[in-house]
Amino acid sequence: MPALWFTSALLPGGWAERVRLTVADGLITQVETGVEPDPADDRHGPAVPGLPNLHSHTFQRAMAGLAERHGGSADDNFWTWREAMYRFVDRLGPEDVEAVAAQAFAEMLETGFTRVGEFHYLHHDPAGRPYADIAEMAARVAAAAAATGIGLTLLPTFYAHANFSGLPPTHGQRRFVTTPDGFTRLVDASRQAVAGLPGAVVGVAPHSLRAVTPDELRAVVPLAAGGLVHIHAAEQTREVDECLAWSGRRPVEWLLDHQPVDARWCLIHATHTTPTERAGIASRGAVAGLCPITEANLGDGVFGARSFLDAGGRFGVGTDSNVLIDAAGELRQLEYTQRLTARRRNVLASADYPSTGRAVFEAAYRGGSQALGVAAGGLAVGQPADLVALAPDHVAFVGRGGDALLDGWVFAARSNAVESVWVRGRRVVAGGRNVAREAIERRFRAAVAKCLA
Repeated sequence: MPALWFTSALLPGGWAERVRLTVADGLITQVETGVEPDPADDRHGPAVPGLPNLHSHTFQRAMAGLAERHGGSADDNFWTWREAMYRFVDRLGPEDVEAVAAQAFAEMLETGFTRVGEFHYLHHDPAGRPYADIAEMAARVAAAAAATGIGLTLLPTFYAHANFSGLPPTHGQRRFVTTPDGFTRLVDASRQAVAGLPGAVVGVAPHSLRAVTPDELRAVVPLAAGGLVHIHAAEQTREVDECLAWSGRRPVEWLLDHQPVDARWCLIHATHTTPTERAGIASRGAVAGLCPITEANLGDGVFGARSFLDAGGRFGVGTDSNVLIDAAGELRQLEYTQRLTARRRNVLASADYPSTGRAVFEAAYRGGSQALGVAAGGLAVGQPADLVALAPDHVAFVGRGGDALLDGWVFAARSNAVESVWVRGRRVVAGGRNVAREAIERRFRAAVAKCLA
């Protein structure tokens, strides 16, 4: 492929002007700065590393916007949304899941995500029976990743119970549940399902302390084989109250006391945590997986990000329910919720990163990379060529350079801010659209129309 030339680029050492990247076999082999483009170079505007999306349930993209109706209860919340999700998921077959996942992945790429952590718990057929291939649905997710070009970290999910104390699963959860033995086979089959994807990673995801007993958790975590462990924790105040009633400990407190939480772990949401719990997460080197748009959509609450960063904490962002897919939008929502809570501006900026856009971008890049099992090496020799070219003529970037470009992208660019995206050197977005968008969108439209008929 021709060398890629950018007017500027965010390198590990900071911004550089007139940057040429040479790529071979998906990796950056040479970085030159302060050079003019050669006639054969593929020329673009400013470039930044691609962002990791550390938490997604792609199938939920098909129901985006369908739960925005008041249900008649004065207490419309996450739990009522969950019932709507259970009803919707019954309509999805394997081909539908693949079509919806491809649409979600295409949208992620178009907004600047280059890798996704798919927290995958839709395992069985509508009757709750395993498919002949136990990893049928995981293979569909892998096929969608191949079609769009996004990097995939697959997180097959262990889900066994309706609530604490090992309560039996409900009818609405029948497509999710498995046993420790069945899950062992599922993890092995999931690894086979992604074997053909360059750079694919597989971890494990015990769904939550609500859905997994302590004995099951002790059986499931070793299946990561020293790799990634993701778990939902403390998303809702009701969850915290029920965990206290069950164990005398809050969810994150219980995990820190009873599990080997370390840098391999990602605690999704961790919304309702105390300063002591946040300091505990930080001291163990685990990542807090924040999903600001979904957390706002569901009315979850606000994570204490400033105190977490002050304790040395690491975070990344994810799109979770995929109600709206927007990499910059997740970063913006994160900062804005902190401002609303603290009633001041530029809350997540620091002495090292006085630009708030740069501060949240760098934190999400590093923490998200850790959570998805890839190096946060940036645009450097030997690293995968996963990068995003911003649209040079976008109005949010007029007269701006360096960190001001990130501030403009995160806080001032309504749409079309991403011009091109490469994953492992393969150009997967051109002119702001995934290169396979037409066929992907056509399949998505057909799948959703069928499900809603």
